[in-house]
Amino acid sequence: MDLGLKSKVAVITGGSIGIGLAVAKGFAAEGAYVVITARNSERLETARQEILSAGAKRVLAISCDLATAEGVAAVVTSVEQEFGGADILLNNAGTGSNETIMDASDDKWQYYWDLHVMAAIRLARGLVPSMRRRGGGVILNNASICAAQPLWYEPIYNVTKAALVMASKNMANEFIKDGIRVNAINPGFVLTPDWIKTAKQLTADSGGDWKGYIDGLAKENAPIARFASPEEVADFFVFLCSARASYSVGSTYFVDGGMLKTI
Repeated sequence: MDLGLKSKVAVITGGSIGIGLAVAKGFAAEGAYVVITARNSERLETARQEILSAGAKRVLAISCDLATAEGVAAVVTSVEQEFGGADILLNNAGTGSNETIMDASDDKWQYYWDLHVMAAIRLARGLVPSMRRRGGGVILNNASICAAQPLWYEPIYNVTKAALVMASKNMANEFIKDGIRVNAINPGFVLTPDWIKTAKQLTADSGGDWKGYIDGLAKENAPIARFASPEEVADFFVFLCSARASYSVGSTYFVDGGMLKTI
């Protein structure tokens, strides 16, 4: 199926690893130009080479901290200079937390708010003008099933991802008049390096069997009884950014192996 993404400029934040990298490779296979961002420049270069090998004509890798306004501005400026703007924005940068309400500091709350919510808002403000000039575009915000069904140990992650879903709905209502579609995705358990890091933290005091923890978590919570691979969910992300999903506006999609317990 030709998704019509050839020569489109796709900006993927958090694109050096996990879901972001898998989606970037998916865009590459469709013939898109790819922009990835992350903080780790060495990992970015490795990812850039992988995306080129997946078929991308051109890959721009930008090392920056999207939890800051300066980091976002660097992305917007680079995309304008190199490509004249963007057609697709995937707000994917983020990470799990691990705290309680009682022990989390204000600084930690602020950091996650800036990373999960303000980065998406600032990037939209920066890239929507070029999408308008180019005749429309797509913004996809990667939230989490935790936005609707929280996990006990990461209240900051739960709250900020829920806010990102609401931001997506408001973006969708505001931007559709310019031909810019906005949707959100709430993945369930996806075996990313971030999940492995979290599992290791949570099992550090009980023997360190993080693989057993991952397996048990999936069997307890997801009817499919396993974690997804990043590639499994990436195909859906790429599809939603294509014209094949042209009537999808302002929706939130759960890709969770049946984990959501409500309808």
